[in-house]
Amino acid sequence: MLNQKNKKVVSKILKIVGVIVVIVILWWALYALEVLPAGFTPFASVGYQAVFLTNGQVYFGHLYWQNHQYPVLRDVFYLQVTQPPQPIRAGETPPTNINLVKLGGELHGPTDEMLINRDTVLFIETLKSDSRVVSAIEQLKGAQQ
Repeated sequence: MLNQKNKKVVSKILKIVGVIVVIVILWWALYALEVLPAGFTPFASVGYQAVFLTNGQVYFGHLYWQNHQYPVLRDVFYLQVTQPPQPIRAGETPPTNINLVKLGGELHGPTDEMLINRDTVLFIETLKSDSRVVSAIEQLKGAQQ
């Protein structure tokens, strides 16, 4: 049988467990309703992802809220293809120059974050840590420091 002292200890433990359960339920409800603050993103994917859109554009970055209507992509990079304006001879293929660009330096000055309408996503790939894109991202980041 429990004496008075043991009843108080059990009561305290039950209160603590109850508070923890309420916090967990509240946290999951806020997550499901997408009302957590923008900086609170515990469900980031590991590594970099490539997000392929219906308009043909591909963005690379860390994807958050992947299963929601507006997933968030942070630390965003994209490919920019340029061709020199010089004329080419018949039968020659014009040389192309592909650059990896960090989002944020454009004329309109976007932040380094994109909300992507889920309806425009064709597919998402997780990049290997030794992929050429991830290596290029790491080189760009190293050059900026």
